[in-house]
This record gives sequence, structure tokens and C-alpha cells, in this order.
Amino acid sequence: MYAVIETGGKQYRVEVGTELEVELLGAGPGESVAFDRVLLIADGDAASIGRPVVANASVAAEVVRRERGDKVISFKYRPKARRRVKKGHRQELTVIRISDIVLDGKSAAKEAEKAEEARLTERQRLEEAARRQAAKDAELAAKLAAETPATKAKPATKAKPATKAKPATKAQGPDTTDAADDAKPAAKADAKPAAKAKASGTMRASRASTTGAAKATKAKSETTRADTPKTTRARKSDED
Repeated sequence: MYAVIETGGKQYRVEVGTELEVELLGAGPGESVAFDRVLLIADGDAASIGRPVVANASVAAEVVRRERGDKVISFKYRPKARRRVKKGHRQELTVIRISDIVLDGKSAAKEAEKAEEARLTERQRLEEAARRQAAKDAELAAKLAAETPATKAKPATKAKPATKAKPATKAQGPDTTDAADDAKPAAKADAKPAAKAKASGTMRASRASTTGAAKATKAKSETTRADTPKTTRARKSDED
């Protein structure tokens, strides 16, 4: 339910619990005021329109505090007359809270209280139902836990004894492994000096060939120099 009231030359749309600023009223903070100029009241699909006010209707409110509005600047100017006037104004306001709307004995505040109680009752009913369901679930879980026997722990398996190592089989006939092992180091010892001697001979031969080639190249260059005749530069005095 909402209503349209008139106060201070202005109209306001209000509901139960609405806070608004109106022109300055004579009541102080904490006091109650009533507005008789109710222009319209609507309740659901039904609406009562006043001509100019609704009969048997009133709106009750409680004064919260007093305030002052924003500053408004007033400036007057008259050209060619040297007249300029500047003024500031802050309107005194009263903050009210709507507590009730009454139409033909029907109170909007009482209906709001009933709806709140119904909502709380419905909530409490749902909480109680949830509590009962939780208790039933806990009882069922405890019953199932009691009926199911605890599984016995299986005994630990015994460790298998370690297998005994089989005795080594004796070799038949004469032992030839020792002779073979003795022969291998001897063969390696004989092969190493031969390889070293072969490598040293190859290196000596390559060095000798390199030295001979170098000597031959040097002798050839000396021979070429000896064969080429020396050219003497003619002087100017000899030509004369």
C-alpha cells in the first residue's frame, strides 16, 4: 500500500518505512505528526483518488531530525542602474519516517507486521523440518554402522625362507682356463714391442724422405741461381 500526500506545497509518494525530507514542521525529533491531506491511496489493484483529498484517510509519520538544504544563490541585476544583489539561502528541512497509512480503519503497518510474522513462521517451519530430517539421517547412519560387522584384519603372511645357493659343479678333465689366461698376457706383451718398432720405423722413413726432398729442393734452387747470368746496369759514363 502506498499514498500520495501534500505538505509544504509539494507532493510526495510514500510507503510504510519511507524516509523523506519535507519543509520545516513544528514538531521536534522523536515526535509524531499526521498528514490529513492525502491525495491518493493505492492498495494492490484498488485505488482511492481524492477530490481533492481522500476521505477517512491519514498518514502518520515520526520526525527523525532537522536539517538544512543546499545553499541556493540568488543574484539580481539591473543594467544601466548599477544595481546588483547577491543572496544565499539554505532551506530548513525536517526528515520524517512514515509509520502508518490508514484508510477506512485498515492499517498498512498491521498488514506489514502480519506478513513479516508469516514469513518468519514459514522460515521457522522450514528450519524445523530441516532439523528433523538431519536427525533422521544421523540415526539411520548410526544404525547402519552398528549392523555392519567390522572386518577382521588378515594375519601377516610369513616370509618365505631364502633359497640355498647350489654348490658349484666340478669341471671334468684338465683345467685349461689357467693356461689360456697365462697365454693372453704373453701375447699382448709380444705384440706391443713389435707394434712400437714398426711405428718408429715408419716415422723414421717419413722423416728421411722429408729431409731428402728438402735437400733436393735446396740444391735445385742453388743450381738455378748459379746458371742465371748476372745483369749489369749500364751507366751513363760507359755509353759516352
